[in-house]
Order: sequence, then C-alpha cells, then structure tokens
Amino acid sequence: MHYLCALIKFKMDIEFNSNEDFNKLALSELRKRLKKVKEGGGAKNLEKLHAQGKLSARERIDYLLDKNTPSIEIGAFAGDGMYAKHGGCPSAGVVVVIGYVSGKQCIIVANDATVKAGAWFPITAKKNLRAQEIAIENNLPIIYLVDSAGVFLPLQDEIFPDKEHFGRIFRNNALMSSKGITQIAVVMGSCVAGGAYLPIMSDEALIVDKTGSIFLAGSYLVKAAIGENIDNETLGGATTHCEISGVTDYKATDDRDALDRVRRTMAKLADYEKAGFNRSEPHAPIKDPNEIYGILPKLRSEPYDMREIILRLVDNSEFDEYKEGYGQTLLTGYARIDGWAVGIVANQRKVVKSKKGEMQFGGVIYSDSADKATRFIANCNQKKIPLVFLQDVTGFMVGSKSEHGGIIKDGAKLVNAVANSVVPKFTVVVGNSYGAGNYAMCGKAYDPRLIVSWHSGNIAVMGGAQAAKVLLQIETATLKKKGEEITAEKEAALFKHIKDKYDEQISPYYAAAHLWTDAIIDPLQTRQWISMGIEAANHASIEKPFNLGVIQV
Repeated sequence: MHYLCALIKFKMDIEFNSNEDFNKLALSELRKRLKKVKEGGGAKNLEKLHAQGKLSARERIDYLLDKNTPSIEIGAFAGDGMYAKHGGCPSAGVVVVIGYVSGKQCIIVANDATVKAGAWFPITAKKNLRAQEIAIENNLPIIYLVDSAGVFLPLQDEIFPDKEHFGRIFRNNALMSSKGITQIAVVMGSCVAGGAYLPIMSDEALIVDKTGSIFLAGSYLVKAAIGENIDNETLGGATTHCEISGVTDYKATDDRDALDRVRRTMAKLADYEKAGFNRSEPHAPIKDPNEIYGILPKLRSEPYDMREIILRLVDNSEFDEYKEGYGQTLLTGYARIDGWAVGIVANQRKVVKSKKGEMQFGGVIYSDSADKATRFIANCNQKKIPLVFLQDVTGFMVGSKSEHGGIIKDGAKLVNAVANSVVPKFTVVVGNSYGAGNYAMCGKAYDPRLIVSWHSGNIAVMGGAQAAKVLLQIETATLKKKGEEITAEKEAALFKHIKDKYDEQISPYYAAAHLWTDAIIDPLQTRQWISMGIEAANHASIEKPFNLGVIQV
C-alpha cells in the first residue's frame, strides 16, 4: 500500500514538473513576442523620432505615469501578424495603458509615430474605441498623446464610414464630455484631417512648440485645393493655434514640459464618487500562485481541478463555495482578490459525479450547473458584488438526455443572467473558450469590463481536432464530386493542413491581435488586472436596475 501511494505521488510529481516546464516555456515565448511588439516600428524610426526632439509613445507614457505604481497595457498584441503587405502594424500603432497620474487612475492613449508615422489602420480605430469604451464604462479620465499622420489611405474604406470606424471616436469624445469624464489631449506631432477634432473636443488641449501641428489640410493639400502657398508651421503650428486661432489652450516647449503640465492638471481633479464595491485589507494567497504552472495541464483536453487554481488567485486562499455539491461542473462562490469582494464563476475541469449518480465531463455546462450559476449571478447583482469568470469551457452538454432535461432552457437562463447583469464583470480565459460556452461564461460579446487570456487560452466555435474533422468531411466530399480520388495519405495531409490553419486561429495571439481579448497575461498577473479593473469600475455608480427579463423556469 505504501509502495502504491509512493508510486502515485511520483507520477503526480512528474506530471506537475512536466506541466510547469511546458507553461514556463510558453510564458518565455510570450515575453519574447511582447518585447518584439514593444519595439514598434524599429530602432531606425525611433532614432528619427529622437532626432526631432521627440520621445516615443512608450517613453511618453513612462514619463507621465507615477513612479512605482502598477499599470496594465490594453491590446499590446493588437494587429499582430496583420497587414503584412503594408509592413505590419505593431500594437495597432497606438499604446493604451491604465495607470496612475498624480495619484489619479486614468487611461492613456498614445499614438506610436514609429509605426507608419502614427497612421490609423482599421485595427488602430478599433483599439482607440476600446480605450474610450473603458473610459466611458468606468468614468475614467482619459489622456490622449497625439502624434498621427491620419488615416492610412490604402485601407480607408475599412476605417472611415461605418458605425464602429473613425467617426465613432469623435462621437465618443462628445459623449464623454457630456458625462463629465475628463479628457486631456496633448498634440506632440502631426494631428491632421478629421483627427484634428479629437484634441479640440477634449476638455483641455496642449500643443508642443515646433513639433506639434494641427490642421484639417496640410500645406501640400492647401496648395492643390486653393493655390495658397504656406508652410505647415504657419498653417497650424503651436504659435498659430495658441495665439491666433485659439484652438489650443497651452503651448509647451517640449514633450516633457507638456507631460509635466498634464501631471499638474491631473493633480487638481476632484476625487471621484465611488460605486461602493466592498474592499478590505488585501492579503496574498496562502497557497503558492507559482504552483499554477504545475497544475495547468499541457494539453487542453486534460482534466485538472479548477478549485486549486482559484485557491492560488484569491486572498488567503479562501473561497466560500455556493451550492458546492450541486451543479459541480461550474464552481461558484465568494472570495476576495487584492481586498476586493468578488463572486467567482469558474468551469470545473475534473470529471465529477452528481448526487444522482451521473458522471459529468469537466468543462461542460449541464442543466444543474447552469441553474446554479444563474442564481449565483443574480445574488451577486443583489449584493453589488463584481463578477469574475474563469473560462475553461467546451460548451453545453448535448444528447437526448440533456435535450429532454431542458438544457436549452437552462442555458438560456444563464445567458440571460450574464447579459442583464449590472455589476462589473471580468473574464479570464484560462483554457478552452468554445461555442455557446464562451457566451455563457461572459465572452467579449457580453461586455466584460476587462477580458484577458492566459497563454493557454483558446477561443473558437469548437476544438481544433473536432473542427478539422468536420471541415475535412466537407473538403473531401467536394473533391470527390470533382472526381478526385482521396487516398489515406492525401486525407491525412489534408487533415493536417486544415487543423494547422484552425489551430492558428484559436491561439491566444490570434484573439489578442483582433482585440477579442485585452491582453495575454502571465497567470501571476491575474490578481493585478482584476484589482485595477474593479478600482476603475468603482469610479462609476451602478445606475441601471438589475432585471433578468423573461426567463423560463
């Protein structure tokens, strides 16, 4: 017996160490890719910027932020792998950070002039709108550091006319102004065409002498349009706008002078009215968070105990479970993260046995677990407790037993509760995020205040192997209709090609590139993201009453 126990422990240790090595290697790759992204348009373009007496977007943000305070970057991988024929667009050509300036939490949006002179690609507009969305939802002050050549013309049709395109930014400027959300704009380089409206629609607009300029049309276009000969500085430089047009409010001598003035302005902002989310003294988890690397399996199909993950994320490793013995494929319960009270809804990845004797697959939402989660979400809304969703979900249970038991009805109840929830929601994609499970567990479409993925996150309509098999059936049927003979070798090669392509699309990097998630993070950063997210949410009182609407019971 002793020998058997020792053997089991040895096997578990081997598995733990293997998982740990795999996850740490994946995180090393994440850090390497992030470092590359942060280089922006490269060293040569950075040198050109410095030669003009300008700081880079990231240097500007670093200078502006309070020293030795936490910050989080939104959408660092936005645009990753996109627009290859146009030379790429690292970080979507704009850097977005939530941090602290003069002790005030705010969001900073800085154009990266090393990437196509800060020109706006379609993903740039999407990222800017995401930054404004965060500011609007949370009543968070926003600082724009403007240095942009305007719309990237070869892709103008994908950025200019639609509802969620460039024009939406100015609409949001106006909405934020009416809501009393502080907006400060610093023109530190070019600010042209429609983009010229952004700083002027802000509360205060600063411009840097000699390097900053604002005009609807530059000197070349003015010459072509009306025949007037004029240089850009006279047309729309700092002196022009501060002393002649009155468009801007302050003239700064250089980047640092401008940023210092922003700090002084931020220091004078009144304190915000708090939503009143409960916070006590923060405590670190008792169980070592580093052990997450060994618990999280290499393969997304392998089971593990999500409860062990939770205990390494929450204060004092204390998790008060709600309906622990019922609907066990979803874990629900109360905890604290960095002192903030939260309600956690998490997919359990172990195979569990219900009290009715039914074996239930981990990661699958059953009728009883959907029922439990719906009630728990309603409870959190009653108590004004923010919700944290930990996703590792393969979908809802299928088959006659589930269908006859009303899985669609119970799933709809859960989706209804998530959609109508009025407390702030935060989503962490730990592993799988497939199909309707993504929706029920507060995917991007359900307005989480922040949504992040671990390096292990996969977002798709279904798993790679399943999808590839379906797509293979379709492809082989098409080829057979054309009279082609499908050998076993050809079928295997076709399957590999389809699966590789699908796997690329479900990777966390693909999701982050398209801004389906706000970031790919190290699991150890989860507490900081949720804490800063709730602090931001605490700026905005809950005004909408909680109403589930019509649901089948």
